[in-house]
Amino acid sequence: MSRIGYKPINVPKGVKVAVQGSTVSVEGPKGKLHEELATSLITISVKDDVVSVDRANDEKQTKAFHGLYRKLIDNMVVGVTSGFSKALIVNGVGFKAEVQGKLLVLSLGYSSDVYVGIPEGLAVAIENNNQKIVVSGTNRQLVGKFASEIRSLRKPEPYKGKGIRYETETIRKKVGKTGVK
Repeated sequence: MSRIGYKPINVPKGVKVAVQGSTVSVEGPKGKLHEELATSLITISVKDDVVSVDRANDEKQTKAFHGLYRKLIDNMVVGVTSGFSKALIVNGVGFKAEVQGKLLVLSLGYSSDVYVGIPEGLAVAIENNNQKIVVSGTNRQLVGKFASEIRSLRKPEPYKGKGIRYETETIRKKVGKTGVK
């Protein structure tokens, strides 16, 4: 059983956490984030640079909300202080990525290039000779969602490993067919 909801969230200097009704807002050096609580069973209190999340009862759904909202608030605090980033590797002959203004242009072996709009609040950087895409921002959910959308444009295939994969992901390669003898 997880006990993540009971852990207090320490707020670093320069970060302000405000709770107004069912809205939690966090402001820091990298920006501002807001989160709306969907339930009245969870209460959030801020005292002396420590945020604590409490629940009204011990029902299963309330326990789930308890851990969820604690982690969401913790992610907001980390996001406005240091931010989040995900790295993707583009692997394949002739595959490349580049940023043109607010567009990410990907050459993935299709008949034409793929243009992807970069969402507001995210930054995309290209490294390692157009082979590494780094998505960064303050909102962890947006960073992960945009990185998964980029990966879904050309998922890595198991025979040659061509495609877009996360930097931490490993592709288990399969042996191709040996042919008829």
